[in-house]
Amino acid sequence: MKKTKKLLTCLTAVVMTASIFIGCGSSNANTSQTKTTDQSGKTTLTLWHYFDTQGQQKAMDNLATEFNKSQDKIEVQIEFVPRAELTKQFTIGLVADKLPDIGIVDNPDMASFSAMGLFADITNKLNSFEYKDKFFKGPLESCALDGKYYGIPLGSNDLALYYNKEMLDAAGIKPPTTFDELKTAAKALTKADTYGLAIAAPKNEEGTFQYLPWLLSTGAKYNEIGSEAGIKSLEYLTDLIKDGSMSKEVINWTQSDVEKQFATKKAAMMVNGPWNTIAVKTDAPDMKWGVVKIPKDKTFASVLGGENWGIIKGHHEDEAWEFLKFAQQENIMNEYCNAFGYTPSRQDIAEKNESIAKDPVMSVFLDELQYAMPRGPHPKWPEISEAMSTALQESFTNAKTPEQAAKDAQVKIDAVLK
Repeated sequence: MKKTKKLLTCLTAVVMTASIFIGCGSSNANTSQTKTTDQSGKTTLTLWHYFDTQGQQKAMDNLATEFNKSQDKIEVQIEFVPRAELTKQFTIGLVADKLPDIGIVDNPDMASFSAMGLFADITNKLNSFEYKDKFFKGPLESCALDGKYYGIPLGSNDLALYYNKEMLDAAGIKPPTTFDELKTAAKALTKADTYGLAIAAPKNEEGTFQYLPWLLSTGAKYNEIGSEAGIKSLEYLTDLIKDGSMSKEVINWTQSDVEKQFATKKAAMMVNGPWNTIAVKTDAPDMKWGVVKIPKDKTFASVLGGENWGIIKGHHEDEAWEFLKFAQQENIMNEYCNAFGYTPSRQDIAEKNESIAKDPVMSVFLDELQYAMPRGPHPKWPEISEAMSTALQESFTNAKTPEQAAKDAQVKIDAVLK
């Protein structure tokens, strides 16, 4: 009974985490117990994922096909489970012992599921992996909890600053690199129905995701919003709304909404990720634009997006590890990361990928990845995230001063961390 209560409590926390990059489709998950062997004597592994676009699903199928062809002892079968359903099935499966062998989760969910006992401790396997030291710091840290590793990065993304070249040139402004430069530029670029800057600040994980770079840049950690530095980050963004440089509507905008504002020239600059580069090119084919790192206060900062692989505890762990190692090969990783619009989590592979390293836009996201930090990691990340996105809303709507909103959020976060 105690175990069941713990699992249900963890499920509540995990489900609170909103989807940032991947939408939810509809499908019936096959939750039957994984077969040990097929008719040929191979060990059969089941892999659950929530990637719902045609290109992503094709990439996953190709990955399994290539692995299955590479050897004759293991057969990987791919199953799509809608994201909202996946979190439920993982938790129900822990109670009913009906789980796959390999699962894919959004990186901030890794700690919650690991604390629940879903994923196997692969610390020894990873420490002996020849490419362990090749991963970017942030992606690898997102797989850790209490000094142990429970997963391995699948692919990564982050945030950077997009800017309209023609608008900046007309105003005689160079792409900003500091908080002060950005504030000055945003004010100068705000004219008529055009705002200088746009960000996404809804009261959910997406808002927290967009806020974290500003918090981390001040030198504060993810759990220090109520510190002097943390308060400064909230005051900075709130001031951009107060002086008219940023729309009050950012509290309602998703990252897709922000892209539309930028593409229609209602925002001269925006904070967004690499997944929206295609949208900008499609929505504004004649616009000249560029990307730079998010301007810094004390240090450059960004936030980590992307997914992690996890091996289900007690489910063919050694065989599953063979598959995960296969997925880390350069040509294999490049193939599925390109299909997802992600950057390989291994720095050595990413820097050799010319479509990333030599592209004027993607190379910025690659550079930014060295500063991108994970959300947490913490088993109760959804509660921490909710406190931050709430503070953002309270401050942006003048319901509270930035200082009071930040301090109230800190009280909530401290209670979670006890």
